[in-house]
Amino acid sequence: MQMNDDAYAEWLVKRKDPIYAVPVKILMAVLCLVSLLIAMQTAFGAILLIAVGIAAYFVFINLSVEFEYLVVEGDVSIDRILARSRRKKVLDCKKEEIQIVAPSDSYMLKDYEKTGMKVKDCTSGRNGSKTYALIYQQGADCVKILFEPNEKILRALRHSVPGKLVR
Repeated sequence: MQMNDDAYAEWLVKRKDPIYAVPVKILMAVLCLVSLLIAMQTAFGAILLIAVGIAAYFVFINLSVEFEYLVVEGDVSIDRILARSRRKKVLDCKKEEIQIVAPSDSYMLKDYEKTGMKVKDCTSGRNGSKTYALIYQQGADCVKILFEPNEKILRALRHSVPGKLVR
């Protein structure tokens, strides 16, 4: 069985580094150096070095974030990739659960948005990027996902869930 080109699409979006990323990285590097100097002189310094090293590891991992969007036969999956090595599932929904996919500033979303709705931001955070909102039913809850699809992702969604995609 051959899969249609419009039935499969994937796209990787790198999140823009926050404003505080560079100062935090510099601070962590300085703390590592200072704790290394202290570790050479005292036993407490070794414990401090280990703690600062672990903290630096988690800071560096969480500052490098990418999102991978995947559409297969109308099912949408979004993964959050930390430091190009650790992957965490953000969204995994079947095409039957999708209520609407529309530009995030579209008036069409107003009918679907509910108070207390969970909103997950899976965008790059760059100004001027074209973002879309995907609203889907997760059990009794509705969830709104903000993402930045490319043309291939939109084409796959248009092919798989034509009545639910608003351009």
